[in-house]
Amino acid sequence: MHGLSVRVSPPPAISPVSFSARRRIRNKSKCRAQIPTSTIEDSRNPACHPIGCCHCGRRGLLGASLSGLLPFQPLSVSAAPPRDPTASIEMVHPSRPDFYEELYAKAMSSGMKAYEREIAGYKGKLFSNLKGTKKKVLELGVGTGPNFKYYVGNSDLSIIGVDPNKQMEKYARSSAATAGLPDSNFNFLRGVGEALPVEDDSMDAVIGTLVLCSVKDVDATLREVQRVLKPGGQYIFIEHVAAEDGTFLRFMQGILDPLQQLVTDGCHLTRETGKQIARVGFSDISLNNAFLRSVSLFGPHVYGVACK
Repeated sequence: MHGLSVRVSPPPAISPVSFSARRRIRNKSKCRAQIPTSTIEDSRNPACHPIGCCHCGRRGLLGASLSGLLPFQPLSVSAAPPRDPTASIEMVHPSRPDFYEELYAKAMSSGMKAYEREIAGYKGKLFSNLKGTKKKVLELGVGTGPNFKYYVGNSDLSIIGVDPNKQMEKYARSSAATAGLPDSNFNFLRGVGEALPVEDDSMDAVIGTLVLCSVKDVDATLREVQRVLKPGGQYIFIEHVAAEDGTFLRFMQGILDPLQQLVTDGCHLTRETGKQIARVGFSDISLNNAFLRSVSLFGPHVYGVACK
């Protein structure tokens, strides 16, 4: 990111949810990544157990209970997927039996309640960036639609939800209806982050919450986010990441990571996603760190807003 500057500012001491360090990375751009901080406090060093029984974002240890139902294959580094979105689905996320995808979708619809309660303050602040001029939104890894309640009050939004699991659609539509989002304002597309099924420069915003832990190619996915965003469009993200080097939590994440990938649909515990977002070439980034107590093994998070 040639010519970019980095500014580190101290965290505010307010509540109920947190960040520990805010980093602004920017160059000349009309877009400015802003996160209101009136309800955010620091919780980087929680007084909690370093390991817990948690859910890994959209994947979670729920996968452990499902692992006996499907012969998972270890992930390997693969060539870049073809640009054709339809061909990319089978290359990046091969079809699984309908009963498995249905069981997984059902588990995701009910297994994230504690996490969603704790993350609500973060999401409320991040999604406030959608108010006003943002009309066309793509949600990457829409899953069962836990974010739809944050679209309330933006009745003119047109939302495209992308997910490789086609069984997620009915749960997402149910969440949309519960949130008061008209069915005509939501379109579900089966697809993967590495080859998004939408046109260049077509989206005002892209949402990604707990998705980059599981894509096969993080950099390719971020390039796709940039491709589909309009100039000045915003990428709003929340991702769990690796703990700091040298900590016991990072040690345990390293031990459990291969098993985690095997039984939880490719979810990684040790990705340094914040660094990848920072280096991909957004014009302006507000990048923040947090620790969520309800999911201690996956507690380290990054969240923020990046502008194309």
